[in-house]
Amino acid sequence: MAVDLTIQMINATVQIDQSLGNGTRTVGSGFLVQAPRPDGTPRTVLITAEHLLRKMPFAEARIGWRFQEGGGEWRLKPQTIQIRANGQPLWLKHPDRDVVAMEIQAPPEFARAAIPLSWLADETSMDRYGIGPGDEMMVLGYPEGFAANQAGFPILRVGRVASYPLSPIRSFPTFLIDARVSAGNSGGPVFTTVGLRRGPQAPTEDPPQLVTGVLTQQMWVNGAKLDVGFVTHASFIRETIAMLDRRPAPQPAPAPPDPGPQPDVSPTAAAPPPTR
Repeated sequence: MAVDLTIQMINATVQIDQSLGNGTRTVGSGFLVQAPRPDGTPRTVLITAEHLLRKMPFAEARIGWRFQEGGGEWRLKPQTIQIRANGQPLWLKHPDRDVVAMEIQAPPEFARAAIPLSWLADETSMDRYGIGPGDEMMVLGYPEGFAANQAGFPILRVGRVASYPLSPIRSFPTFLIDARVSAGNSGGPVFTTVGLRRGPQAPTEDPPQLVTGVLTQQMWVNGAKLDVGFVTHASFIRETIAMLDRRPAPQPAPAPPDPGPQPDVSPTAAAPPPTR
């Protein structure tokens, strides 16, 4: 189960970037969630950190779609998505937290890769499954704009819960993870595959797939990076997605057609560092 969850989270995680036109770019991470509308029709939602999209001044950003071609070879084919219309954001921000949700028209391969809404932890999950200090967490993203390979897959890092308590989340909306995170990790998913059965109220069946939150900040003290990240609880992701159902959102632009075979575009190639 641990391997299944990790691979599925990797497949659902994407790089988001925008060139600023001055030799620099803003870059971060996001992940896709299957969140059907109230009437049951399918919907793919992009989750990321609000500050990432807010720092992108232009109407379009790039998202790093990956496609598996004949023979099993993977190709990175970034395409533009519209993030603003008439100067207004197409995303919906949580009223209190650094989390956004935006409905997108993803290529079919990525719509299928989006994780189920049920994998997101709710307000009681941390207590119910006994998650606490020292438990292992995994983080996916694009630190400093780099990918794991030329196919554009995210880099996986592992850390441990570094703060206490984790609940109630209204009092502690974020928790700390002791992991090497950098600019570019913002908006990436944080999830756990271990330690879900310690709690006295934990169910007896196999533990669920559990996404515990979204990486929204790294810790700096007096100009020094401490390799500690702030994770916003997944319950706020659930609340933000629910807001899409309560307020009409602008329709996103259709996904561009598949451009067909193209030269590799590697985020690991030498490039100006992303803005922070």
